[in-house]
Order: sequence, then structure tokens, then C-alpha cells
Amino acid sequence: MSYAYDAIVVGGGVNGGAIAYNLSKRGKKVLLLEKDVVVSKSSSAAAGMLGAQAELEEDGPLFQLARKSRAMFGSLEREIRTLCGIDIELINKGMYKVAQTIQEEMTFKNIIDMQNRVGEEAEWLSGNEVRVKESSLSDAVIGAMYIPKDGHVSAPQLAMGFIKSAAALGAVIKEYVDVYSLKIINGKIQGVQTNEGDFYSDSVIVAGGAWSKKLLDQAEVHLDMYPVKGECFSVTTHRPLLTSTIFSHGCYLVPKKGGRLIVGATVKPYTFNQAVTIDGISSLMEKAKNLVPSIINAQWEKAWAGIRPQTGDGFPYLGEHPEVKGLFIATGHFRNGILLAPITGEMIADLVERKICDENQQYFSINRSIKMPI
Repeated sequence: MSYAYDAIVVGGGVNGGAIAYNLSKRGKKVLLLEKDVVVSKSSSAAAGMLGAQAELEEDGPLFQLARKSRAMFGSLEREIRTLCGIDIELINKGMYKVAQTIQEEMTFKNIIDMQNRVGEEAEWLSGNEVRVKESSLSDAVIGAMYIPKDGHVSAPQLAMGFIKSAAALGAVIKEYVDVYSLKIINGKIQGVQTNEGDFYSDSVIVAGGAWSKKLLDQAEVHLDMYPVKGECFSVTTHRPLLTSTIFSHGCYLVPKKGGRLIVGATVKPYTFNQAVTIDGISSLMEKAKNLVPSIINAQWEKAWAGIRPQTGDGFPYLGEHPEVKGLFIATGHFRNGILLAPITGEMIADLVERKICDENQQYFSINRSIKMPI
């Protein structure tokens, strides 16, 4: 049996959901396919940081894209709540990028100067000034870059909010549907072949995170991308240890509602193994204890791992395949998948509709490092 849609989205994570949502808002008949259950991979594992200024230390296309995406969360929160009732748990209490060495202090002060020049808010606080705000921080923190606009959301709630909102607008969501191959004829996308039959569309968007590469390789679309494993753990306390996110080299701590604290994340490239290791969690524990000593009294909750897609140049792939009309790719977001989801959904929807995109879109084009078949 065959089915025809205006657009088919492959991947049921936060970016696949964002794309399905944006296309559905524009009146498109959308099909979203997920090989497992939706929001079961890296979107469920992320801490949900919106670290446009904390994560990105240089001005450039990715920084500008991140700023634009971060600014979309306020209205997005209201839209999702109205459409499907999900609270994405947007928290705007700022972020502290903490320094533990003089070299880090100098680096962060230079970043502050750059960000101030381009119109962003950021300031330097001494260690004592930071501890007035966050009394649980140790003396190992000699100062911090305070970023008032960097907040966080619940990553699983955001991803599910996109998908449920897309469904509320008419999108068809299918789980446990494995896409075997892309149907390409004479340089044009025709649809996909799956374990449930063929589905047809002249617009197919591959947004399967780190798993996108396997499907694209089968279609002889070879991107410079690889998986990166990240392990995290969470604890709970009756009285919250922190009010704002603490971001440091090799460790972040994100306070969630109900006294929950997420600590992450390790960086282990070139693996799809989602096993949680003693080595990974113990290294995070040591870093977390060094920053917040009282975390040793917190109650253990759980540990997990997610697989994030990284690219050779650190920029995500957001665009149409240069030689296959109608095949769009949205992957390679690495640690910024949650942050960039709103702008990813909007950009891909614009491309599908053949609208003029932001001039920076060229930096995320598919053909910047693609290896074409001979």
C-alpha cells in the first residue's frame, strides 16, 4: 500500500519534531517516521541547556544562529502549551560559566568583551560575587562569566511538545517504522521504503541525529559526521543546591524542578554504545564535587547516556542535497540540538517551501564537505 504526503520527516527526536511542527503549521500534510518510539534517543538524554553564549566562544554563523534560536523559546513555550498542553519547563535564571584557573579567567573575559560588542549581555563576577548568588559553589571557583539570557528547558518535554503539537495540527506520527532506503529517481526524491511499505513525497527530510549517516550512506550521501557518546547522572535534594546552571570545562550542573540536579556530560567519540560506565560517571562525580562539595549528600537518582551527532567542522548540516532535489538533511547538532531545534524547524520548512533563507544558511549547506558518488 502506498501513501502520499507533502513532506516526510525521518526521525522522531527534537529536530525531527521541530521540522514536522513547522511544516504542519504551514498547512502541509506531514508524515513523521521513527524506528523506535519518539523521543527515545539523544533528545531524552539531554540536559536541555540553552547555552548560546556559554557553549559558543566565537562570533560567527553558528553563534548568530544560536542567538536567534534561543530568542524563539518564549513564544514557542506558549504555542506548545496552547496546542497540546505540554510544559517545556523553560527556566530563565541565567548561567554561570565558571573559571578555575587564571587562564580560564582571561579567556572568559575576552569572550565577554566579544559578546558585549555584538550586543549580548555578559559580565565577569569574582569568586566571592558568584558565591553570594550560588552559596554551594566551592572556593575552586575563582570567578565566572555570568550570562543572564542562557537558560534551560526539559529536553524530553520540548521534543514531545513539538511532536504532539505537530499531531494536533494534523501530522501523522508513526513509531516502530524503520526506513530501509530513500527512493530516488532521476535525481529527485520520491519517498521512502520502510518495514510498513512505501511512503511517497517529493520532500523528504532526514533528521535522525547520529543515526542519519547510516541511511544517507545507503543513498551514497556521505557526510563528514560521527557519533559522540555523552554520559550523565542526576541526584535529588530537598533543598535545591543551585538556582542557576553552572557550566565548566568538562562538567555542567543543571537544576531542575523538585530539587533535581542533572550533571553531565562525558565526551566519547566514535561509538554508538550507550552503556553507562564507572569511568564516565566517576569522572563526572569528581568534577561535580569539586564545584559543589555538598552534592555528596544528595540522593542518587539515575545515570544514562545519549549519542550525539558531531560534524568535522562543528557546524550542523541544514539544507537540501545538491544533487537530489527534495532531499533535505538536518543533523550534526552535537551538544546544541535542543538549543537549535526552533531555528532548525523554521529553516528546513523555509527550504521545503523554496523561500529565501538567512544568508548564513550557506555555512550549514550539505555540499560544504559532502563526498559525492563517482
